[in-house]
Amino acid sequence: MPPRRSKNKEVGGHNVEREKFASRLGFILISAGCAIGLGNVWRFPFITGKYGGAAFVLVYLVFLVILGLPIMVMEFAVGRASQKSAALSFNVLEPKGTKWHLYRYGAMAGNYLLMMFYTTVGGWMLAYVCKMFLGEFQGMDSGAVTGVFFDMLAQPGPMIGWMLVVTLLGFGICSLGLQKGVERITKVMMTCLLLLMLVLVVRSVTLDGAMEGLRFYLVPDFHNLLYDAEGSFILGAAIYDAMSQAFFTLSLGIGALAIFGSYIGRERSLTGEAISVGVLDTFVALIAGLIIFPACFAFGVQPDQGVGLVFMTLPNVFNQMPLGNVWGGLFFLFMSFAALSTIIAVFENIVAFAMDLGWSRKKAIVVNGAALILLSLPCVLGFNVWSGFTTPVGNIQDLEDFVVSNNLLPLGSLVYLLFCTSRRGWGWKNLIEEADAGQGVKFPKWARVYVSRILPIIVLVIFVMGYYQKFFAK
Repeated sequence: MPPRRSKNKEVGGHNVEREKFASRLGFILISAGCAIGLGNVWRFPFITGKYGGAAFVLVYLVFLVILGLPIMVMEFAVGRASQKSAALSFNVLEPKGTKWHLYRYGAMAGNYLLMMFYTTVGGWMLAYVCKMFLGEFQGMDSGAVTGVFFDMLAQPGPMIGWMLVVTLLGFGICSLGLQKGVERITKVMMTCLLLLMLVLVVRSVTLDGAMEGLRFYLVPDFHNLLYDAEGSFILGAAIYDAMSQAFFTLSLGIGALAIFGSYIGRERSLTGEAISVGVLDTFVALIAGLIIFPACFAFGVQPDQGVGLVFMTLPNVFNQMPLGNVWGGLFFLFMSFAALSTIIAVFENIVAFAMDLGWSRKKAIVVNGAALILLSLPCVLGFNVWSGFTTPVGNIQDLEDFVVSNNLLPLGSLVYLLFCTSRRGWGWKNLIEEADAGQGVKFPKWARVYVSRILPIIVLVIFVMGYYQKFFAK
């Protein structure tokens, strides 16, 4: 089937035809793939374990609906109405004489900065696929398993090699085009990701002692949500972490999802599509918990150790399983798919930036591929050659993550919120007209006061609390 195309509005002298997704399923899977990242798999189980399991999950789901979904609809609407990436979408839609288009620099910076460290972490995942399937961890005690991870970080050559594999693979897929590359391959990858998860869930829940982990994860215990093991009151911290996880899991605010709105038609309402993407993203996060908690409880491991849970704790768990190298290899293959789905989606956004400014796809791939390889080197070297370089927030990767997660995502989301609800921006009327076009769930009209007055304040609270947690919290 040849690509469906639609005429773009002329901007900057360019009037090019825009590719479209071949199917609605492609749009949902790719948008979900952008949202489904490593945070779903390691941060969600970590904070769920920290705040006592299922009671925290319920709080998280509430915030996902009231925080994440409205902003996702707005990003999709801006993309579909403008038929542009964030590089030019505000130029097309903003009232004459306003300066909303200046945020394109923040959106573009956010995508580049995210990939400057995400390609390195994606490389870790691929490296661990090989390590697991080759049986490198067999016979090791917990100290030796931990040593493997830190030895990997200390070697710049292999780290650069894996980063190159991830970057070249991602841009190689984008070079095939939207339908033949990004859509077709992401469909296969997301299908494999979901199948791998289900296989791993079956294995995890059938382990001896897994029921205790299932009970912890699925049965709400509100006492553990309110108080930690020492009896300290932690509800405020739990609510903030639920809010931030619901907010950050969807990668909102840097136009990473808006680009996919520009690739779809007006047959379906955007609220319904956002719900589908949000459900799939949440499904992956919840199923990751079903893999990790039963396995950890079955082998007496605490599931509240963050990044260490994935690279230092879980290899010990797999070591104790029959055929543990196979199950561990499959787990890290699933993790690799989660990382690559985000990388490919954001790479496509970066390529679209350049194409909207008049570049060919080939030129956009070559120039941005070379640029991101160079820009990703500081993150790799920050763990070894440049390990002595520190910032107020940590090493180079910590700094890049802080700029994106604590600044560009919340402030960018605030820009989208104000642009879509303010009379000095695109405005509520235009938002509703675009969001409600087509069949499906409509954006609730009663939510106007909430999204224009209350939600911006919540986003500002998340922004301020991010700084408080980073610099002032004990």
